[in-house]
Amino acid sequence: MDGCPDCRPLASRNELEQVLTDVLDRTPILDLHTHVYSADFGDLLLWGVDELITYHYLIAEVCRAPHGPTPEQFYAMDKSRQAECIWQNLFVDGSPVSEACRGVLTTLSALGIDVNDGLGAARDYFIDVTVEQHIDRVLQLANVEAVVMTNDPFDALERPVWEADGCTDPRFIPALRIDGVLVFWEQNRPILESWGYEVSGQPDRRTFGEVRRFLSDQVRCMKPAYMAVSLPDTFAYPAQTPTAALIENCVLPVARETGTPFAMMIGVKRQLNPALKLAGDGVGKADIRAVETMCATNPDVRFLVTMLSRENQHELCVAARKLPNLMPFGCWWFLNDPSLIEEITRMRLELLGLSMVPQHSDARILDQLIYKWRHSRVVLHKVLTDKYDDLMATGWALTEEAVEADVTRLLSGNFREFVGL
Repeated sequence: MDGCPDCRPLASRNELEQVLTDVLDRTPILDLHTHVYSADFGDLLLWGVDELITYHYLIAEVCRAPHGPTPEQFYAMDKSRQAECIWQNLFVDGSPVSEACRGVLTTLSALGIDVNDGLGAARDYFIDVTVEQHIDRVLQLANVEAVVMTNDPFDALERPVWEADGCTDPRFIPALRIDGVLVFWEQNRPILESWGYEVSGQPDRRTFGEVRRFLSDQVRCMKPAYMAVSLPDTFAYPAQTPTAALIENCVLPVARETGTPFAMMIGVKRQLNPALKLAGDGVGKADIRAVETMCATNPDVRFLVTMLSRENQHELCVAARKLPNLMPFGCWWFLNDPSLIEEITRMRLELLGLSMVPQHSDARILDQLIYKWRHSRVVLHKVLTDKYDDLMATGWALTEEAVEADVTRLLSGNFREFVGL
């Protein structure tokens, strides 16, 4: 209060709730991890109702529905028929109560489509909509000022974009995805060789130098907000594995030299059911010691970390209390459900205060930005109301200006400051 003599303290929980509603609604978001693209990337940008309904969360759900298809039957259909299959099984034959189903309905409703009119009405909406119009509309409805993409240098469709003009829309921020080096080394080593990088089958000193050169080249080309990798639940560091060796000898030196943060998403149990393809991955509890050791032994490197298992969340928070170069972020994938987002966000606020990023969308379809952020704002409103109410009960003079500053930190400021945007 000393720094703002004209700021009036909030007088009640009711006033607090209204202020939070207004502040959360008007504060723009910087979404730090998505799989959406700018229009520069053509067909890599997924959008529209059929893409929305055939999201891989819903594929797994429809294949366990009472009268749903087998994975083989589902993937034998074209996209249009897949969408109709999901709509019939999950929206018509039963109430669409899952978070993935509710997300579809939230999105369609926000676009002005009556969700009771069926799939045909939703398809009609998109007939005359251009991708440029839709990008503007979705970002406006989600109140998202910018998103961080996932950019894979080994993607044959994406690479030509970077060899030309790159991303021309400043609302889409690059992130260098390096799974192709760290996780799929054997598949991609010949590609690196074909691009002129002298790498060998077994990582050695020369190979490490060439991989560092490749990563540095990509950082110069993309100017990414961070380098990122999705790692399995079995990930260990330090360890006698190619992944650990490449991180130690290539990723961390490049992160240090270029000032590029390193983001790790840990806990994927890949292809638990291979028949489901992209929808077939599972979750496993990881060993937090890998994160602790990497952050503690590299204090001059910044690490963004999210973990897929609920059981890892408390350990991650405690590690972040001790390691200032570690930024926990978001509730990823199987944790991106309101009940779990609420639990994890409460714990992070209680252990870390405002020094974390509560959420990211992980959206794969542009339209999902609408529902993922509308749903997350509701959860954040609930959690912050309780935390601020507890604060006010001590006699603390809480003002609207303080709430607005806090919310801005959580929705964009912490990430911007941590990665240097």
